[in-house]
Amino acid sequence: MGRTVVMFAAGSRGDVQPFLALGRVLARQGDAVRILASTRYQRLVSASGLEFWPLPADPSEIITSAEGQELLASRNNPVAFIRSMSGVLRSRMRCVLDQAQAGAKGADLVLAPSLGFPGVHLSHHLRVPHAVVHFQPSQPTGMFPHPLTPAAQLAGRIGNRLSYDLIDLAACLTFRESINAWRRESLGLDPLSPLRALREARRATVLCAFSPTIVPRPADWGPNVHLTGFWQHEQPQWEPPHRLVSFLEQGSPPVYVGFGSMKTPDPEATDLVIRTALRRAGLRGVLTGDPATSEDDMLVIDDTPHEWLFPRLAGVVHHGGAGTTASALRAGVPSLVCPFFGDQVYWAQRVYRLGAGPAPLPAAQLTVPSLAARLITLTNSVASTEVARRIGRALRAEDGTAQACRILKSVDR
Repeated sequence: MGRTVVMFAAGSRGDVQPFLALGRVLARQGDAVRILASTRYQRLVSASGLEFWPLPADPSEIITSAEGQELLASRNNPVAFIRSMSGVLRSRMRCVLDQAQAGAKGADLVLAPSLGFPGVHLSHHLRVPHAVVHFQPSQPTGMFPHPLTPAAQLAGRIGNRLSYDLIDLAACLTFRESINAWRRESLGLDPLSPLRALREARRATVLCAFSPTIVPRPADWGPNVHLTGFWQHEQPQWEPPHRLVSFLEQGSPPVYVGFGSMKTPDPEATDLVIRTALRRAGLRGVLTGDPATSEDDMLVIDDTPHEWLFPRLAGVVHHGGAGTTASALRAGVPSLVCPFFGDQVYWAQRVYRLGAGPAPLPAAQLTVPSLAARLITLTNSVASTEVARRIGRALRAEDGTAQACRILKSVDR
């Protein structure tokens, strides 16, 4: 008899889609899968044949709010970033937690990102096992610092390992009051100290939903940490619109430019920079936004599956979210990453150091000259194109969701 598996996906589309990929495989194996996510993604979840449970927080609305812009402004200071995140979430926290508790009713297994938030607490309440999911390297290692501190000057291996404790303890301390009030008042549990929460997270089964081709497994990760490969979501029963197919066939392969749920302070000005830079580089573009703003050499699209679109392009310009990075690399085309904050900076550096694209161009530094120069490099580097193709072949040969399913079969209390 199958289990009821509950997945906490309170993030952007890039956080939701990997859970959908895993959920579809688990469902085919007989498990009932429930995705807890923003209402924005209800149709996406339902189209995958999985149960949806709404969470009262919309990441896209948060990012475009004044609080969200303040959050982006603190992106280079990890502790300030966590404090800003606390401010953004404070008014929504209890409602999200209560909905998570309701959505987890009847669960036999709970999957949640980061420190297991709120997975470890629901696991205690329901007395069922849980696993921690990482979409970026967040397990302590001496090989490199935490992705939120990529520029930190740390004291070698010890400093690198301590950077993970610093980030995780800061998060635990920031949310301790809200979490413990919820544990006491709603879950009927004793308070959980930050140190105990950290110890439990370090002992839990950890699924790292990224590829060893991109992030080689550190030798100091324990046997509870599993590097599965990316969880690639393929949108079912999707037919490309005629206008998109026609545009792709009309000339040389275009370049895609899209930043997911990320927004710049002046989207109209950014759009003008992108179009002007593409034309200066002699390139056609496929952009995200309002299709009514399309031009002869610039096709503007709405929701389009990356796994269909990216292999048909000359290159991809994106924000560096884990999901979009995986899709671009899997497609075998070179990428230019324009990170906004958080782990996007880490993924931008990985793409560059692997040789699959030019040096990152932070979103805050987007100008016509800088973007045009990177676009020329992106589409003219034979070496980057060959590296991207080689990486794409390796990633397409992996099956991260199958590996994750095998591991979850052995997860017990």
